[in-house]
Amino acid sequence: MIDARWQKLADVLVHHSVRVQPGERVLIEAFDMPPEFVALLMRTVYAAGGEAIPLIKQTPALRALYQHASEGQIQFLAGLERTLMEGVQGYIGLRGAPNYAEMSDIPQEQMQLVRQHWWVPVHQEVRVPKTRWVVLRWPTHGMAQAANMSTEAFEEFYFRVCTLDYAQMARDVEPLVELMQRTREVHIKGSGTDLRFSIEGIGVVPCYGTHNIPDGECFTCPVRDSVEGEITINTNSVYEGNLYRDIRFKLRKGKIVEATCADDGDRPGAGNPRKLNRILDSDEGARYIGEWSLGFNRYILHPMNDTLFDEKIAGSFHFTPGNAYGEADNGNRSQIHWDLVVIQRPEYGGGEIYFDGVLVRKDGQFVLPELQALNY
Repeated sequence: MIDARWQKLADVLVHHSVRVQPGERVLIEAFDMPPEFVALLMRTVYAAGGEAIPLIKQTPALRALYQHASEGQIQFLAGLERTLMEGVQGYIGLRGAPNYAEMSDIPQEQMQLVRQHWWVPVHQEVRVPKTRWVVLRWPTHGMAQAANMSTEAFEEFYFRVCTLDYAQMARDVEPLVELMQRTREVHIKGSGTDLRFSIEGIGVVPCYGTHNIPDGECFTCPVRDSVEGEITINTNSVYEGNLYRDIRFKLRKGKIVEATCADDGDRPGAGNPRKLNRILDSDEGARYIGEWSLGFNRYILHPMNDTLFDEKIAGSFHFTPGNAYGEADNGNRSQIHWDLVVIQRPEYGGGEIYFDGVLVRKDGQFVLPELQALNY
């Protein structure tokens, strides 16, 4: 028997996120997913009048590919997927990988080939700007463990968070969008953080389930050369299978001029300053900032080493070295896009955010009356 929560989630993805219309093709890219849910999602696309195109992938096979593939092979496969992506109107990315560290022992130069020759031409150049797309994680035992929850409790949390009232969230975020559109300078203060940057003339994008599930953020982007100061990231972050702790940046004229983190050694899965700086040296744009966003999903309160959840944490913001999105564009281009999350609620050290000198959020809570519907 199909879990009723599965159908509710499928309805959100098809009708709210991708907004499937009759005759449209929808690519369903499924990594390590229960085949029953993929089939249910396909039926939901067909019921909406669309055509479902499944692309099934398994992480162990991708690991073997990434370890050994030549640049030419990666370019060949990327060409096939780019053609496929160019032929669809919608994209649903389902990621069920049970082990976040599965790619941790792949050489960084191999992962750079994948980013440069596969991720950029297929996803950055086609999927993101030219399709209606949404991505989500699937609940696994590993995610429950990372969240310090039982599997049953985590599943209840997962489906509650992923199927909340996104239409209401869309209404609640409107005053924040209007305020950010009027704002010139942002000033962020907190433990180990004192940043100033301009967002004048940059687009503002509210996120309420149309690209990510779960959702709950509003993002823009600093003017590329305007960022000055320092920032301490107070949540762990997993990037390409390695766990980074205590990341700290100093920025001058928009560029990360100093980057440090905890040194957990050179073993696979461990972050260290050497790996961190190699990522930031991937290309010219990797040391500039491509996104800044406020998170406000009231059901997500604590990090679990999963960016799709952590970047939506109530009372958080994230700061992103690398590529900027076209809807909020400062012109920065990079194969990197790494969302790093800072939580400003009191139990995480607190903090303040000012727009043009006016206090907007303190210790994770919006203080302006028109924004308090977004508070946790």
